[in-house]
Amino acid sequence: MNQKFLNRIGAELKEIENNGLFKNERIITSEQGAEIIVNDKRVLNFCANNYLGLSSHPKVIAAAKKYIDYRVLV
Repeated sequence: MNQKFLNRIGAELKEIENNGLFKNERIITSEQGAEIIVNDKRVLNFCANNYLGLSSHPKVIAAAKKYIDYRVLV
């Protein structure tokens, strides 16, 4: 990448941080659902698209695996 571009992006990020607008992502250390574990604490999950826990539902996992396996064979 162009160094001038990287410098500009770096300066913009620093400005965002200085203005208190930078958001660090929290690391979820559990399956996603209505409750999750973040920083070793159980918390309610209101912000994810997966608050219903469907990404860890066995039927969804099986369907995804079936599709991926099919695509690998094709």
